[in-house]
Amino acid sequence: MTAHRDGRAPSPGVRRSRGRAPCATGPPGSGPARVKFTLYPVTRRHGEGLAVGYLGLRTLEAAVITVGIVSLLSVVTLRQHSPQGTDPAALLTTGRALVAVHDWTFLLGPNFVCGANTLVAAYLMYRSRLVPRFIAVLGLVGGPLIFASAIAELFGLYPQASGVGALTAIPVFAWELTLAIRLITRGFTPPAVAIDDEAALPAGSVLR
Repeated sequence: MTAHRDGRAPSPGVRRSRGRAPCATGPPGSGPARVKFTLYPVTRRHGEGLAVGYLGLRTLEAAVITVGIVSLLSVVTLRQHSPQGTDPAALLTTGRALVAVHDWTFLLGPNFVCGANTLVAAYLMYRSRLVPRFIAVLGLVGGPLIFASAIAELFGLYPQASGVGALTAIPVFAWELTLAIRLITRGFTPPAVAIDDEAALPAGSVLR
């Protein structure tokens, strides 16, 4: 490997992301953060344990995604502001290690953790009927499917950037898209919301 004239090492192995992002993230973890705080006040009344689990999984997903983004930003810093006199081979090794961290976080966060929290959220929606059941079924199918796909990718059956991997992400993508459209345009199913409000009233109160 040959260093640049100013003594800096070549770019330490930055490469294009290898996978898909079935769970929308936006800025570092912003998507999961927004969703978890929006759904939690309602879902906890239909299953507090599951709602807390969903909140924790969404928080974990956001944290893992943030670690992956920070690792890539660190590679950029190494490339643009590497210390003078640093061994280029050491910089290259460090850069590749940081990219490997990103690749693992991309598999763990938007795949394993996303599959788990999708299943929990879809089960809550299915049981409470807060949304039409066909929407919840998309999540019940998509969560385990993308989790199984992540296991297959972990053991090298196929790469993250593959046709099979993209196909397994379709149900989760459909789940998140239809759920978002439903909540924006119609909100939760009125009977479920009414039952939820009535259950939250003190004993002897009348829901008007």
